[in-house]
Amino acid sequence: MEVRNLEPSALWNNFADLNAVPRASKKETQVIAFMMAFGEKLGLETVQDGIGNVVIKKPATSGMENRQTVVLQSHLDMVHQKNGDTDFDFATQGIDMFIDEDWVRARGTTLGADNGIGVATIMSLLAATDIPHPALEAMFTIDEETGMTGAKELDPANFSGKILLNLDTEEDDELTIGCAGGIDTNTSYNYEAQPANTVSTSFQITIKGLMGGHSGMDIHKGRANANKLMNRLLFSLLQRINFQLSALDGGSLRNAIPRESNAVVVVPLENIALFRSSLAEFKELIHAEYQSLEAGLSISATEIAPAINVISHEELVKIINAIYALPNGVFRMSPDIAGLVEASSNLARVVIKEGLFTTQSLQRSSVESTKTDVSNAIRAAFENIGAIVEQGGDYPGWKPNADSDILRLMVKLYETRFEQAPKVEACHAGLECGIIGGHLPGMDMISFGPTIHGAHSPDERVQISSVQKFWGYLLAVLVEIPEKK
Repeated sequence: MEVRNLEPSALWNNFADLNAVPRASKKETQVIAFMMAFGEKLGLETVQDGIGNVVIKKPATSGMENRQTVVLQSHLDMVHQKNGDTDFDFATQGIDMFIDEDWVRARGTTLGADNGIGVATIMSLLAATDIPHPALEAMFTIDEETGMTGAKELDPANFSGKILLNLDTEEDDELTIGCAGGIDTNTSYNYEAQPANTVSTSFQITIKGLMGGHSGMDIHKGRANANKLMNRLLFSLLQRINFQLSALDGGSLRNAIPRESNAVVVVPLENIALFRSSLAEFKELIHAEYQSLEAGLSISATEIAPAINVISHEELVKIINAIYALPNGVFRMSPDIAGLVEASSNLARVVIKEGLFTTQSLQRSSVESTKTDVSNAIRAAFENIGAIVEQGGDYPGWKPNADSDILRLMVKLYETRFEQAPKVEACHAGLECGIIGGHLPGMDMISFGPTIHGAHSPDERVQISSVQKFWGYLLAVLVEIPEKK
């Protein structure tokens, strides 16, 4: 069975059409054109604002004209990540989807269900001729995944609605009413490369097969970070062997927990046996620590052509110590909301090559003061070795409003339809609602969506039955939107 044959048919076909279009963050030119053409073909009012967000408006269906206008919001960009052994070009190829029992997945890459299912849902409502709904204002934002640029530069003049339904939550029994803010920390450090020891053997150390995942929603699950794991290995080896480091490349995207890391090391000939035994001991240790979490973890070393240049021992020690000192993962749990991660950091990218050492990390928190605290901890560790630290992309969290009219309506409808109460929660991911609320004061906002697991990783998958549940629930919500005040 093909994805296009799933129900609801319109939604899955729109998702398939969308997934044929490259849409990496900050490279949304094609998907913007795709959405503009979609709205214009329907004969609906369709505009592109100054930053690139697309807005499509659809009048209320007959009998719903006196209901409040609803803003439906999802982001157009997706995280482009693939497994190291997957041959795939995101710039030219559409996502290769397949059905795995009750799930839709992609072969070796991210699926784009985050937030493509939300986009496809809104497209289906805009194109429908038999679904009752109030006036709709569809807000398709750009660059959510790497800075929330679209939300930050949103033109509020394009919207009149006072109810916003964000379709970017990833568990179908949750109604999200708050989220974390974030800040990027990027660092750089120049070193003078020197010739490698010639009486040696060069090895490429590879760590791969980690689960990875969303650096907000999955950060509390204790999954291994490939960058921190590689650094721990190098630190351990330095206690025994005077090896040299030629290059290191770990992680990929700032909002994904790193799954892979590669390092090129130069080992003196007299230490090769000790290198191999030390690596074996480390593998045994790490597999014991992560056996219940990281079943696919692989650590290997392969002989390669001799490396030419390396970093000095003194510089290497400084860098490894700095990375080891970095807080990573959960920094603080919320004292007010049970089970909520308040602050965290994810060391997403580490590169050492040709005289330059760089890192990228993302700190998140639902409280501005602890966001500052954890980002300062990262800054301090790198400034201590003389690195240049640049922090930016700062965006606010979304403060929960438990006295929300749309929340009350949706809780009641959920209880009626599914005979149980939904989970009303704040999340540690970054949603655009906090930023949008700043542009559109008084907006009553809520986020919900179908069940998506493994977002931001090639294990991303969306549950088919959950999409059906979500679609029916959304249609019921639209019917119950109250009259204009």
